[in-house]
Amino acid sequence: MAVSDLIDDRLDGDETPALRFVLNGVEHTETVPARMSLWELLHDRLTLQGTKLACSRGVCGSCSVLIDGVPQASCSTFAFSIDGRHVDTIEGIAAAAHPLCEAFAARSAFQCGYCTSGMIVIAKALLDREPHPTRQTVIEWLSSNVCRCTGYAMIIEAVLAAAERGADG
Repeated sequence: MAVSDLIDDRLDGDETPALRFVLNGVEHTETVPARMSLWELLHDRLTLQGTKLACSRGVCGSCSVLIDGVPQASCSTFAFSIDGRHVDTIEGIAAAAHPLCEAFAARSAFQCGYCTSGMIVIAKALLDREPHPTRQTVIEWLSSNVCRCTGYAMIIEAVLAAAERGADG
């Protein structure tokens, strides 16, 4: 079930004017219903499957993407709000062979993998702002994402290892 299916049908409206945005470095133009979430646009229309939907309320972090470099919950962000903006997803981060991806794999910083994309997105935002964070800073940043499997220790170690390698981008 899509997030928009949970919203009262009376909220149906006309589609927005064409949105122009950059997604993972590629320019896109899309016309979307006014109530469509960014997660729906990414997952359902653009078939990017890496961003996960868990809570549908913007509190768990699994659907995190970067909008102009700032982490955002795609499940609670309207698609129309990305007009003129840059959006980065886990697919773009992985395609760029970001050191975080290698560090997560090398340190087994995932189990079920459901939170992994959101964790990497948040960690990238952190390392973009603070290339050499302290352990406490990593813990604080990752506290916005829920992981029920790993206990965070391996995730924290992966972020610190990527920072050591100079994960600037």
